[in-house]
Amino acid sequence: MSTTAATATQMKNELPWWLILIEGISAIILGFFFLRSPAQTTFWVTQFLGIWWFIGGIFDIVGIFMDKSRWGWKLFSGILGIIAGILIIGHPFWSTLIVPATLVIILGIEGIIIGIVYLIRAFQGGGWGAGILGALSIIMGIYLLANPAAATLALPWVAGLLLVFGGIALIVFAFKAK
Repeated sequence: MSTTAATATQMKNELPWWLILIEGISAIILGFFFLRSPAQTTFWVTQFLGIWWFIGGIFDIVGIFMDKSRWGWKLFSGILGIIAGILIIGHPFWSTLIVPATLVIILGIEGIIIGIVYLIRAFQGGGWGAGILGALSIIMGIYLLANPAAATLALPWVAGLLLVFGGIALIVFAFKAK
Protein backbone atom coordinates (compact mmCIF):
# COMPACT_ATOMS: atom_id res chain seq x y z
CA MET A 1 0.00 0.00 0.00
CA SER A 2 1.37 3.45 -0.87
CA THR A 3 2.16 6.01 1.79
CA THR A 4 -0.69 8.25 0.65
CA ALA A 5 -3.17 5.38 0.75
CA ALA A 6 -1.91 4.27 4.15
CA THR A 7 -2.25 7.80 5.52
CA ALA A 8 -5.74 8.16 4.04
CA THR A 9 -6.77 4.80 5.53
CA GLN A 10 -5.35 5.76 8.93
CA MET A 11 -7.16 9.13 8.79
CA LYS A 12 -10.39 7.39 7.78
CA ASN A 13 -10.24 5.32 10.96
CA GLU A 14 -9.51 8.33 13.17
CA LEU A 15 -11.46 11.31 11.81
CA PRO A 16 -14.52 11.78 9.66
CA TRP A 17 -13.60 12.67 6.06
CA TRP A 18 -15.49 15.97 6.19
CA LEU A 19 -13.43 17.12 9.19
CA ILE A 20 -10.23 16.48 7.23
CA LEU A 21 -11.76 18.40 4.31
CA ILE A 22 -12.56 21.39 6.55
CA GLU A 23 -9.02 21.33 7.93
CA GLY A 24 -7.60 21.30 4.40
CA ILE A 25 -9.78 24.20 3.27
CA SER A 26 -8.87 26.14 6.44
CA ALA A 27 -5.16 25.54 5.84
CA ILE A 28 -5.44 26.82 2.26
CA ILE A 29 -7.31 29.95 3.38
CA LEU A 30 -4.75 30.68 6.11
CA GLY A 31 -1.93 30.01 3.63
CA PHE A 32 -3.40 32.53 1.18
CA PHE A 33 -3.65 35.09 4.00
CA PHE A 34 0.06 34.55 4.77
CA LEU A 35 0.96 34.93 1.09
CA ARG A 36 -1.27 37.96 0.47
CA SER A 37 -0.61 39.92 3.66
CA PRO A 38 2.28 38.33 5.59
CA ALA A 39 2.83 41.03 8.21
CA GLN A 40 -0.81 41.43 9.14
CA THR A 41 -1.43 37.68 9.21
CA THR A 42 1.67 37.11 11.35
CA PHE A 43 0.36 39.77 13.74
CA TRP A 44 -3.06 38.09 14.11
CA VAL A 45 -1.67 34.56 14.33
CA THR A 46 0.77 35.71 17.03
CA GLN A 47 -2.07 37.34 18.99
CA PHE A 48 -4.13 34.17 18.67
CA LEU A 49 -1.12 32.20 19.96
CA GLY A 50 -0.85 34.54 22.96
CA ILE A 51 -4.52 34.08 23.80
CA TRP A 52 -4.17 30.30 23.31
CA TRP A 53 -1.18 30.13 25.67
CA PHE A 54 -2.91 32.31 28.27
CA ILE A 55 -6.09 30.20 28.30
CA GLY A 56 -4.06 26.97 28.18
CA GLY A 57 -2.07 28.16 31.19
CA ILE A 58 -5.24 28.78 33.14
CA PHE A 59 -6.55 25.31 32.22
CA ASP A 60 -3.25 23.73 33.29
CA ILE A 61 -3.48 25.32 36.73
CA VAL A 62 -7.17 24.46 37.12
CA GLY A 63 -6.30 20.90 36.01
CA ILE A 64 -4.14 20.51 39.11
CA PHE A 65 -7.29 20.52 41.26
CA MET A 66 -8.93 17.81 39.16
CA ASP A 67 -5.91 15.52 38.76
CA LYS A 68 -3.03 15.91 41.18
CA SER A 69 -0.61 13.74 39.18
CA ARG A 70 2.35 15.66 37.77
CA TRP A 71 1.12 18.78 39.55
CA GLY A 72 4.59 20.36 39.46
CA TRP A 73 4.76 20.21 35.66
CA LYS A 74 1.17 21.43 35.35
CA LEU A 75 1.91 24.37 37.64
CA PHE A 76 5.12 25.21 35.74
CA SER A 77 3.38 24.89 32.37
CA GLY A 78 0.42 26.92 33.56
CA ILE A 79 2.50 29.77 34.92
CA LEU A 80 4.68 29.79 31.79
CA GLY A 81 1.61 29.82 29.53
CA ILE A 82 -0.02 32.66 31.45
CA ILE A 83 3.16 34.76 31.45
CA ALA A 84 3.82 34.13 27.74
CA GLY A 85 0.20 34.93 26.90
CA ILE A 86 0.22 38.17 28.89
CA LEU A 87 3.52 39.26 27.31
CA ILE A 88 2.27 38.56 23.77
CA ILE A 89 -1.13 40.19 24.31
CA GLY A 90 0.40 43.13 26.19
CA HIS A 91 3.08 43.84 23.58
CA PRO A 92 1.47 42.95 20.26
CA PHE A 93 3.94 44.62 17.91
CA TRP A 94 7.10 43.40 19.65
CA SER A 95 5.72 39.90 19.96
CA THR A 96 4.96 39.84 16.21
CA LEU A 97 8.72 40.17 15.66
CA ILE A 98 10.04 38.19 18.63
CA VAL A 99 7.85 35.05 18.34
CA PRO A 100 8.79 34.29 14.68
CA ALA A 101 12.44 35.14 15.37
CA THR A 102 12.44 32.73 18.32
CA LEU A 103 10.87 30.06 16.11
CA VAL A 104 13.64 30.56 13.53
CA ILE A 105 16.31 30.15 16.22
CA ILE A 106 14.63 26.98 17.54
CA LEU A 107 14.40 25.58 14.00
CA GLY A 108 18.07 26.39 13.41
CA ILE A 109 19.17 24.57 16.57
CA GLU A 110 16.85 21.66 15.76
CA GLY A 111 18.27 21.47 12.22
CA ILE A 112 21.81 21.18 13.54
CA ILE A 113 20.86 18.51 16.10
CA ILE A 114 18.90 16.47 13.54
CA GLY A 115 21.77 16.85 11.08
CA ILE A 116 24.24 15.49 13.60
CA VAL A 117 21.94 12.54 14.32
CA TYR A 118 21.68 11.77 10.58
CA LEU A 119 25.45 11.99 10.16
CA ILE A 120 25.96 9.57 13.04
CA ARG A 121 23.44 7.22 11.39
CA ALA A 122 25.28 7.52 8.09
CA PHE A 123 28.61 6.59 9.69
CA GLN A 124 26.94 3.64 11.44
CA GLY A 125 25.83 2.18 8.13
CA GLY A 126 22.78 4.30 7.35
CA GLY A 127 24.01 5.07 3.86
CA TRP A 128 24.72 8.11 1.74
CA GLY A 129 21.15 9.36 1.93
CA ALA A 130 21.31 9.85 5.67
CA GLY A 131 24.70 11.54 5.33
CA ILE A 132 23.50 13.95 2.67
CA LEU A 133 20.32 14.78 4.62
CA GLY A 134 22.42 15.30 7.74
CA ALA A 135 24.83 17.65 6.00
CA LEU A 136 21.99 19.63 4.41
CA SER A 137 20.19 19.86 7.73
CA ILE A 138 23.32 21.19 9.45
CA ILE A 139 23.88 23.73 6.66
CA MET A 140 20.27 24.94 6.88
CA GLY A 141 20.47 25.12 10.69
CA ILE A 142 23.66 27.19 10.51
CA TYR A 143 22.09 29.43 7.85
CA LEU A 144 19.03 30.04 10.03
CA LEU A 145 21.20 30.88 13.04
CA ALA A 146 23.55 33.08 10.98
CA ASN A 147 20.70 34.99 9.29
CA PRO A 148 17.77 35.03 11.73
CA ALA A 149 16.42 38.36 10.47
CA ALA A 150 16.24 37.21 6.84
CA ALA A 151 14.76 33.87 7.86
CA THR A 152 12.19 35.61 10.07
CA LEU A 153 11.11 37.82 7.18
CA ALA A 154 10.79 34.78 4.90
CA LEU A 155 8.91 32.72 7.49
CA PRO A 156 5.37 33.97 6.66
CA TRP A 157 5.82 33.13 2.96
CA VAL A 158 7.26 29.72 3.76
CA ALA A 159 4.37 29.09 6.17
CA GLY A 160 1.91 30.26 3.53
CA LEU A 161 3.29 27.89 0.91
CA LEU A 162 3.38 24.97 3.34
CA LEU A 163 -0.20 25.66 4.42
CA VAL A 164 -1.47 25.83 0.83
CA PHE A 165 0.27 22.62 -0.26
CA GLY A 166 -0.57 20.88 3.03
CA GLY A 167 -4.20 21.95 2.64
CA ILE A 168 -4.31 20.52 -0.86
CA ALA A 169 -2.88 17.24 0.45
CA LEU A 170 -5.49 17.15 3.23
CA ILE A 171 -8.29 17.69 0.73
CA VAL A 172 -6.96 14.80 -1.37
CA PHE A 173 -6.73 12.62 1.78
CA ALA A 174 -10.28 13.60 2.75
CA PHE A 175 -11.71 12.42 -0.55
CA LYS A 176 -9.62 9.24 -0.42
CA ALA A 177 -10.93 8.59 3.09
CA LYS A 178 -14.48 9.11 1.91
